[in-house]
Amino acid sequence: MKIGWIGTGIMGGPMAGHLQAAGHELYIFTRTRDKAELLLKNGAHWCKSPAEVADNSEIVFTMVAFPADVEEVYLGENGIFSIEGSCRILVDMTTSRPILAQTISRTAEKRGIDSLDAPVSGGDIGARNATLAVMVGGKKAVFDTVLPLFQLMGKTISYMGGSGAGQHTKMCNQILVAGTMIGVCESLLYADKAGLDQQAVIDIIGKGAASCWSINNLGPRIVSGNYEPGFVVEHFIKDMAIALQEADGIGLSLPGLALAHKLYLEVQAQGHGRLGTHALMLALKALNEDPGKKIPGTTKA
Repeated sequence: MKIGWIGTGIMGGPMAGHLQAAGHELYIFTRTRDKAELLLKNGAHWCKSPAEVADNSEIVFTMVAFPADVEEVYLGENGIFSIEGSCRILVDMTTSRPILAQTISRTAEKRGIDSLDAPVSGGDIGARNATLAVMVGGKKAVFDTVLPLFQLMGKTISYMGGSGAGQHTKMCNQILVAGTMIGVCESLLYADKAGLDQQAVIDIIGKGAASCWSINNLGPRIVSGNYEPGFVVEHFIKDMAIALQEADGIGLSLPGLALAHKLYLEVQAQGHGRLGTHALMLALKALNEDPGKKIPGTTKA
């Protein structure tokens, strides 16, 4: 197939690469062309705008950073909807607002185009290894059509319901991850203070009831002091803000998520917004190293 791909960052690049490796012809656009160098070297076609991508592709995937980027890619002056292209299916894999997914779906339908919202979970490791979890909203028939392509990028792919359902499911994922990351970092902080070998702690508790993806995959990075991103802090802050906004809209209080959001804002304030989400450890270390410091929403005075 002729496949369009917009956004070739930490996760988008490897995901597009799996489609290319399977023999599909790629038409790509990303804000920083250098990030698409490997795909271009392997035969992908460079496009000057999202509109040009849509004009040359049967199906277009988007994997960008923020909801504002999604709006620009689809609804902007040179966006996908700015021309009558050959594209017939749109798949946004960005973690974004459910209401935006529904807006894209309605706009696409008026043009005779189908769309899916299909955010993913699994970070850079899942993107590189094609083991992502893909949660999809939209029409079931369209999901069935795109499923073989999803299977090139992920190991677990689930149809969750109508337009926006994929994004709502991703909010559930991020709410769980937010609380889990606090537990991972505090656990390893405690282990260090108690004089334990942190990796040895991971090796045992990562096999018991505390086992989770974060402790087994990000824990070793924390121990080695490697805070390079699999998923960057500032994007996670965006996701938590969306979840809090959605929860507020349905009258739901999520105090745990609110605390995690405040902690990550502190990580960003310390200048670590482009590091990985496990850089939460840096903020917790700073909190304990400065007895007079107080992060809003915590009991530390």
